[in-house]
Amino acid sequence: MEIGLRHLSCFVVVAQERTLARAAARLHLSQPAVSKTLSELERMAGRHLVDRGRAGTSLTAAGEQFLRYATEVTQAMDAAAAALSGAGAAQAATVHVGALYTVAGGLVARAIARLHARRPDVACTVEMAHNPELLDALKAGELDFAVGRMAEPSMMRGVSFELLYAESVAAVVRPGHPLLRPGGGYGGILRSPPREVAAELVSPRALLSYLVLIPQAGTAPRLQAEGIFAAGGLGVPARRVETQSSSVARSLTLLSDAVWITPAHAVALDVERGWLSRVNVPVPAAAEPVGLLSRSGGRPGELAEALMGILRDLAERLPGPLLE
Repeated sequence: MEIGLRHLSCFVVVAQERTLARAAARLHLSQPAVSKTLSELERMAGRHLVDRGRAGTSLTAAGEQFLRYATEVTQAMDAAAAALSGAGAAQAATVHVGALYTVAGGLVARAIARLHARRPDVACTVEMAHNPELLDALKAGELDFAVGRMAEPSMMRGVSFELLYAESVAAVVRPGHPLLRPGGGYGGILRSPPREVAAELVSPRALLSYLVLIPQAGTAPRLQAEGIFAAGGLGVPARRVETQSSSVARSLTLLSDAVWITPAHAVALDVERGWLSRVNVPVPAAAEPVGLLSRSGGRPGELAEALMGILRDLAERLPGPLLE
């Protein structure tokens, strides 16, 4: 028996769905049939490719390596089938990009707007997720590329990272917020700001008088947000909302006196247009790298390359690492 397209297709779908049950439903097969096909593939490959457990499936190191080639083969077969049927001619060229929740509305949105201004006939899909999910989707061929962060070496197998920019977090509020008034944010901890600083320096303790919106635990921006309060000898605010949703946090900020702590670029457009205002609160000096994630050894399609080029160009024009 030789490895066939059905083995490769089954393997790729299992990698994408991450459970045998969901893979079976997508392939219109029974779960035992999917398991049997995987076992046949592993026997022919002579390697253990998929770990199966109660929580779902995960790829072994050999499986991660094999996925890259299996994805290329199945994508090529899909493209060939579409060309023969004529279906490809009726569809607009599409680029599939992934992005972190806090990145999608910033640089990625600007890049897509510029791409459509140049090429109005193309289509684009944006998948927002946490970094581990973006890496999994990229490896499984669901994305052409992603805008995310570096991860542990074991998670970066088969993926390359190209730095776009580094940024820290910013604290923003609605226009007219009490913290923006003279004396509104001075908590008796910090000295008066130097002459070149436009806004009055705000004490981290002053933020505790308001509802604080912060990223969810376990994320890089959350560590930076915690650093703002740790610098003032404070813990995480008790009055807080934890969310990765920019739309939820933005709405709460505009509707109340909440203080939103978020990666600076996520709110750059709002600040530029005057919809939100930055609070001059000290932030951690360390900046988190954000970059292009792509499959190693492969070359993205022409449309993906065009969008990646726009992202590089926009990143080069950013004012500085902290976007100030």
